[in-house]
Amino acid sequence: MSDQTVSVIVVSRGRPDALRRCLMAIAQLQYRSFEVVVVACPQGMAVAECSAELPDIKCIAFDEANISAARNLGLVHAAGDIVAFVDDDAVPEPQWLHHLVAPAARLDVAAMGGFVRARNGISFQYKARTLDAQGAPHDVDIDQCQATVLVPPKGRAIKTEGTNMAFRRDVLVAIGGFDPAFRFYLDETDVNMRLARAGHATALVPLAEVHHGFAPSATRRQDRVPRDLYEIGASWAVFQRKYIPKLERSAHWRVQISAERRRLLGHMVAGRLEPRDVRRLMKRLAAGYAEGQQRSFGAAQLPRHAVQPFRPVQFRRREARFTSVKGMRGTAAIEAAAKRVASGTIETILVLSRTALFHRVQFTRNGVWVQRGGLFGRANRDEPLFRVTTFQRRSYRERARISAVRGLGEP
Repeated sequence: MSDQTVSVIVVSRGRPDALRRCLMAIAQLQYRSFEVVVVACPQGMAVAECSAELPDIKCIAFDEANISAARNLGLVHAAGDIVAFVDDDAVPEPQWLHHLVAPAARLDVAAMGGFVRARNGISFQYKARTLDAQGAPHDVDIDQCQATVLVPPKGRAIKTEGTNMAFRRDVLVAIGGFDPAFRFYLDETDVNMRLARAGHATALVPLAEVHHGFAPSATRRQDRVPRDLYEIGASWAVFQRKYIPKLERSAHWRVQISAERRRLLGHMVAGRLEPRDVRRLMKRLAAGYAEGQQRSFGAAQLPRHAVQPFRPVQFRRREARFTSVKGMRGTAAIEAAAKRVASGTIETILVLSRTALFHRVQFTRNGVWVQRGGLFGRANRDEPLFRVTTFQRRSYRERARISAVRGLGEP
């Protein structure tokens, strides 16, 4: 394992149940030297302060709708060489930190970003991406089994995702941390652009996986339908003022308006929004953009050293176990696995039915990784719809698929 100390920072507001599950997953991380910093509203503070799995959390009270300011506050209290960020509605794989911070062994690497799995636990929400001068992301092909270190050409940046990223603390402090003008949108994009301007390299790490659940918030519903577009408009206005020449801003804004309208119309066609909702949300987008033209922006003044000493989590080496069962035995197997988790193991239960159902992965509230699906069905969504196999062969294949991120080792 790396000898770099790591501070894992989690910002939480109004989602105590999601935070509780996130902290349970963090407690299973197989990395020797890390601390946990939770920046949260009163509900989240209550969860963090009562966490039985992580009794040494640094709990910082903050109850404003500004993720950049909250992350900066976490950075002030974080004492690790590396600061890693994960959202409260996400859960990291047990080997997340091990893979994510390994590239920091190279002194030229200032930032690291992992891959993000979507709500079904199988599909990828985000993989490797770069940013163009307009702030638009573009997919990039990299080796899927090892980290790739990238230095962007002039005018471009390497994209890290807010729910799965890490930075050298001294570098992030030196560039001013997160700009509070980006209250929830484009916050990490702005950091990526400033890192690129400063000439820093970023490592993209496919095996550093986080599962993102998309819990509801003030800005979006459980089904990912937006509740408000004000801060998106404001953030684009700030971004333009920082990075886009004046003569190009009008055309750039028309592109953003079209993209948001298409997104809303898609939800309307699917029955998730009504026409009046589309009109209201587009008005909020325009109002945010107008306010963003006047919003103050700039890097924060952050202390070079943390205000609290490093407070490591008591490391517990956990045995990673994999159990496959046939459909009807799933409930009993999961209940038994939950008891073993409480005793200090990492448990994966594969429940296979004699169907071609697509597979889904869930990290339960009791800390068990559960994968359900058909014996003949898809796991990775680029696989055939139907594959003839046996229970033993399918179990072996699914175990191998997750082995590196779950820490299962050889079968």
